[in-house]
Amino acid sequence: MNKEVIVITGASSGFGALTARALAKAGHMVYAGMRATEGRNAPPAEAAKIFAAKHGVELRPLELDVVSDASVEAAIAKIIADQGRIDVIVHNAGHMSFGPAEAFMPQQLAELYDVNVLSTQRINRAALPHMRERGKGLVVWVSSSSTRGGTPPFLAPYFAAKAAMDSLAVSYAAELTRWGIETAIIVPGAFTRGTNHFAHSGAPADTARAGEYTEGPYRGVPEQALKGLAALEPADADASAVAAAIVDIVNRPFGTRPFRTHIDPSQDGAEIVNGVADRVRAELYRNIGLQDLLKPHAVG
Repeated sequence: MNKEVIVITGASSGFGALTARALAKAGHMVYAGMRATEGRNAPPAEAAKIFAAKHGVELRPLELDVVSDASVEAAIAKIIADQGRIDVIVHNAGHMSFGPAEAFMPQQLAELYDVNVLSTQRINRAALPHMRERGKGLVVWVSSSSTRGGTPPFLAPYFAAKAAMDSLAVSYAAELTRWGIETAIIVPGAFTRGTNHFAHSGAPADTARAGEYTEGPYRGVPEQALKGLAALEPADADASAVAAAIVDIVNRPFGTRPFRTHIDPSQDGAEIVNGVADRVRAELYRNIGLQDLLKPHAVG
């Protein structure tokens, strides 16, 4: 197994923290990106250092605010200065919101899109020139089953943002294969335990408009939606399965990594719909004579 230099965004908690630790334990050099490492996220940054010392692994907290161009560029530059390369990007940073779609202000949707989608563009623009120059690399996108599977109500802004990120990942995939860069899309289901997605989710700014839903004909729907999601999740569902899947993909040899991997204990249907969509995509590429873009090319 090659020792890869990896940067993962949103690594202060949830899937990000679990994945950073799992990758480090697998023998890789991992930079755990998080904002405010000397402020709000000082405790998780310190926890990463303690974990590294305890297990004798290479896990380094990295100041990385994904909504700041300057922060992203400085973080990527630091990794390259320290290690001479970046082998793997893990796009994990994200934020959830919960409430009736109409009650969110447009600016709230823009902010959610910034964290969940534009952040990946900032990272890519900073890191991909380096990867393309080297003719190798792996980009891992942490998507969501909500982009294709069942979509319960009151999660529209988050679902829309994750769908946009997934669509961007699919397009990037074909545009990177001839540079020797692979793409892997991870599709977690609705884990209600083991992450802070629901606990830290954003709420509509227009509380009066939200009240027209929660106190009107949609009374009880938010509670039923969350209760129903939790009920669908098997008792043994473990968010660390997402981290394990990412480790497996990173450890696989070039050209053997699956394009899309689902980790959905609730089986909400995303795997079925994605299977059709990805097949149709492949057929289109073959029909227009660009089938070679479906697989990464060894460069050099």
